[in-house]
Amino acid sequence: MVAGEPLGAGLRVAVEGGGCSGFQYEINVAAAPKADDHIVERDGARLFVDPVSLPFLLGSEVDWVDELIGASFKVKNPNATSSCGCGVSFSV
Repeated sequence: MVAGEPLGAGLRVAVEGGGCSGFQYEINVAAAPKADDHIVERDGARLFVDPVSLPFLLGSEVDWVDELIGASFKVKNPNATSSCGCGVSFSV
């Protein structure tokens, strides 16, 4: 945890309909998990995933990438059969 963050905070990763390939990732900071969230903890980081998004994200890796065009979270999803050029949306 980073100093100043509320205890229990983490990154909420969800899958929503939309984007140019059918589904898109929604990534936000959450103060705490919801009651039915699946919680993943590793190296001090916490991810919260809702039960509807969980099957779409099984086996995925979420990483912070700092590239020449900018910095962002990237999802490496083995369930995606294709994705758009920017990597924000995908299909299964």
